[in-house]
Amino acid sequence: MNALPGIVPYVNEPFTDFSQPENIRAMEAALSKVKAELGREYPLYIGPNTIVTDAKITSINPGNVSEVIGYVSKADQALAEQAMQAALQTFETWKRVPAHERAGYLFKAAALMRERKHEFSALMILEAGKNYVEADVDTAEAIDFMEFYAREMIRLSETNERQPLVKIPGEDNKLTYIPLGVGIVIPPWNFPLAICVGMTTAAIVSGNTVLLKPASTTPVIAHKFVALMREVGLPDGVINFVPGSGAEVGDYLTTHPKTRFISFTGSKEVGLRINRLAAETAPGQIWIKRVVAEMGGKDGVIVDETADLDAAAAAIVASAFGFQGQKCSAGSRAIVVEQVYEQVVEKVLALTAALRVGLPEQNGQVGPVIDETSYNRILAYIEIGKQEGTLLAGGGKVDGNGYYIQPTVFGDVSGKARIMQEEIFGPVLTIAKAKDWQEAIAIYNDTEFGLTGSYFSTSEERIAAALELVHCGNLYINRKCTGALVGVHPFGGFNMSGTDSKAGGYDYLLLFTQAKLTSRKS
Repeated sequence: MNALPGIVPYVNEPFTDFSQPENIRAMEAALSKVKAELGREYPLYIGPNTIVTDAKITSINPGNVSEVIGYVSKADQALAEQAMQAALQTFETWKRVPAHERAGYLFKAAALMRERKHEFSALMILEAGKNYVEADVDTAEAIDFMEFYAREMIRLSETNERQPLVKIPGEDNKLTYIPLGVGIVIPPWNFPLAICVGMTTAAIVSGNTVLLKPASTTPVIAHKFVALMREVGLPDGVINFVPGSGAEVGDYLTTHPKTRFISFTGSKEVGLRINRLAAETAPGQIWIKRVVAEMGGKDGVIVDETADLDAAAAAIVASAFGFQGQKCSAGSRAIVVEQVYEQVVEKVLALTAALRVGLPEQNGQVGPVIDETSYNRILAYIEIGKQEGTLLAGGGKVDGNGYYIQPTVFGDVSGKARIMQEEIFGPVLTIAKAKDWQEAIAIYNDTEFGLTGSYFSTSEERIAAALELVHCGNLYINRKCTGALVGVHPFGGFNMSGTDSKAGGYDYLLLFTQAKLTSRKS
């Protein structure tokens, strides 16, 4: 991105190199500090008020379920309405704050988060079950989102390059981007800092105020982010922190007549429900609500017979089992041309067997899944898989005081099988055989989702065809299908994967603004 006046050019936040002993020691020190703070109570933030409720969300460590991360106050409908009124009132002043000033809060917050990077990561290791690398990448992405969206808001406010207007004599015409109003931000638990930060800061830097309803399994890391924004001086009421039940608070706010937009990341089922509720016009509502949704995927890695098989196998395993497969971009399917099928399966199984399952704070490569509900659902899918394919690896629980499941691989799976069609969101990989590369692409496309995909080949002709034919929002050639970088790989998918909102891209802020044309005779 080009430099803006007075603004350093954007560069992605570097990842921590944990092969260096001093970085391991720094993370261990951060873990010790965070563990000393476990079990605290965390309030709601509504306008200028800090509110403690009797009802609490109890956040536990999925890797050690005896350990309570914290007790987070829980909003009800009355408090949600109070937060809505605070957001509405604050919007009237916040929307008039110049874009440079709004962006300044994000720059300050990014700088502070960078200073405390390991502390944020350590909290995610304990609350979300991420290992050191996965947590570090999550925090780096949160910093990236704040830096990127701050710069993008300044650019949108200062130039007409987004929509260059045709000039005519006698008129001065200008297109500006103004905020929408009050939005509901509902982030997921799997990227409890990065996506929470990205969704929230994109909305507020655009001039909106928000009600942030974090995931109930990871509310403490969301609270830590909101506390950081308060620390840098963000005005009261710009972010209102209202953890609560989706059925009670989520539905109430989604259907509220003053809600202008809902920004959601999560499951297809919940996303479709939000979209349906938002489409109904409530009494007193004077706009069509905007829904920005990222709803998951059934992503895959395609391998043809010309591919580098070692690289393909490594990408399959990394895509399938990174963060226990709990990524909407996870490569839960591998589709391999039959000519090299056995070779790829052998390499995948060798790499899978080498994965170490362990406690996240001890930096196990594969940690727990997020909670008991997910644990039971994934184990049920594994039983389905035993009927639909050949169990090649894993297939069961792992001992430990947490929700640990073996990295599991099924082979010889039909493209129509449930485990090839339905999002499992766990450490389960299904491998299908295709007669040729064209059939492999057809099997890949035979899904209701369309988020990420990878195609491994050395044939430029086939790669060119794949670039056109593989139907997903983010397609990668000869690399894994996870690991999108802010500003580098704008992220969002097709079909039931959501609204193709392209988080971390140059058009993302447009989803939180509306274009206003002004014309004046000169």
